[in-house]
Amino acid sequence: MARRLTPVRALTLSLAAALSGILAVTAATPALAVGGRHASTPPPTAPTRAMWVWTADDPAGVVAFAQERGVTRLFVAVPPQVTSSPDLPRLQQLSAQARAAGMQVDALGGDPGWVDSPSWVVSSWLTPALATGLFTGVHVDVEPYLLASWSTDQSGTVKRYLSLLSTLASSAGASHPLEADIPFWFNTLSYGRTSLDRAVMARVAGTTVMAYRNHAAGTDGTLDIAAAALASAAATGKPIRIGQETNDLGSDPEEVKQTFFGMTCTQMEAELAAIDAALTGSATYAGIAVEDYRGWAAMAP
Repeated sequence: MARRLTPVRALTLSLAAALSGILAVTAATPALAVGGRHASTPPPTAPTRAMWVWTADDPAGVVAFAQERGVTRLFVAVPPQVTSSPDLPRLQQLSAQARAAGMQVDALGGDPGWVDSPSWVVSSWLTPALATGLFTGVHVDVEPYLLASWSTDQSGTVKRYLSLLSTLASSAGASHPLEADIPFWFNTLSYGRTSLDRAVMARVAGTTVMAYRNHAAGTDGTLDIAAAALASAAATGKPIRIGQETNDLGSDPEEVKQTFFGMTCTQMEAELAAIDAALTGSATYAGIAVEDYRGWAAMAP
């Protein structure tokens, strides 16, 4: 397997039909489950900001930028065998500075190949990451649909993917809740008597739906394509974040619409505010996660 930590950000798969409607959820919050166990902490009551940090940048710069942008949670990439990694001192600094600033820090990792090597993931990535004591939770971006087996044996790949999530949730335990990134179209796939997005939500503490669009409203906007995942989160009682992209994905129109690259922070903030305004009434809406530090920091004001 390719044991890399860089996510594949451009989602080029298309839906047979576009999802429609903006979700407004007013139901009371059900009890949350972590890997099948109940947790006492409810989802956030107000929208928050999270940020992926995939690159080894200066901790002080990352934390200062996060503070400026109102980020309260960092998903920080962790290499395998981190306890013996030369990257450990930087991660220690980043975690300490972020926590001092009132932020939560989650161990971030993921690769499609993890689906076929769950034991390696636990022993070489998860266990060492948690042994550092640097992280409050675990955040994974696996993207199993990028495997060749997705085309030749989709049902088997889905089964192994869900098994991986269950294994990670169990191994991390309730003290380090597991969250997972999912694409917005997982609702179109079935797993037994439920949809794949709900099957994922049943196994993790929360999700971030990669609803990558550079406009919030309208047909094929962020709210439109995220509507099904938001409905699933409401039905399962699990918190959900809306993922947004800032990196250059390419020049094709299908790629351009998925990112705020080339736009200003002011333009992006207006769209993020529209998402918050539409979803703040939802009991399970946990805010927005931005992909990622370097892309966001490079944007003009």
